[in-house]
This record gives sequence, structure tokens and C-alpha cells, in this order.
Amino acid sequence: MKGEPTAIGNHGTVLFYDGDCGLCHRCVAWFLKHDRRKNVRFAPLQGETYANLDLERPADLSTMVLLDPRGLWTESSAVLAGLRAIGGGWRGLAAIGALVPKFIRNAIYRFVASRRIGWFGPADGCLLPGEASRFLP
Repeated sequence: MKGEPTAIGNHGTVLFYDGDCGLCHRCVAWFLKHDRRKNVRFAPLQGETYANLDLERPADLSTMVLLDPRGLWTESSAVLAGLRAIGGGWRGLAAIGALVPKFIRNAIYRFVASRRIGWFGPADGCLLPGEASRFLP
């Protein structure tokens, strides 16, 4: 049985990513490094956490999805929401990024996303084993 998106509330902010994508793994590693307050948790789009939510899975998995108490964010808006979630100066960068019209941000996002495997290759292993508690199935 699928749960409501609010069922993730116990986990706070969750960034869903393509677990088979090298660029996505690098982005998650970046968030792990810069999220000093440990506000963001992570789960693959292919995992059971995402499957148990009442959300449609992106068709090609190139879409980053972020779920937080304010709502569901995708593509470039998910990146900006992630920057807001880790706080500090990154919140300011998110505010500047939000000044760029969404259709332009998403066009750039989609351009990179469509080439991510060719440019960065597939994922090559697990992400920072010491941070296992921040990952959901």
C-alpha cells in the first residue's frame, strides 16, 4: 500500500536520485560534504522508500526529486530546495538561482541530465559508508 507524501515527514528532507548514475552519486557526495547540519537524507528513485510514496516515478530517472515539509520539488527546483535545506551561504546561492526563470533553469538541467551517463559514466560503488544512517532504502 502506498503512503501519502507526508509519510516521509519522519525523515525530514529527502533527496531522491538515480542510484545508477555517476553524476547523481557525485551530487549526493557533494551534499553529504556540505550539509554539516545533516538536514538532508538520501534515497534512490529505484528504492523502496520512493516506491512506498504515492508519487509517480520519473520515466527516465534523470529527474532529481526532493521532498521536504514545504512540498515536492523536481529538476532545477529540487537542486535549489536542496541548497536551501543545507543552509548557510548555500541558501543565498539558491536565492540567486531562483532569479533565473524556471524554464531556463530546467532547460539547462535537462541538457545535462540527458548526457549525464555519457559524461560521467555509471555509478561506481557505494557512497561514504560512514554516512549510512543518512540513506533510506
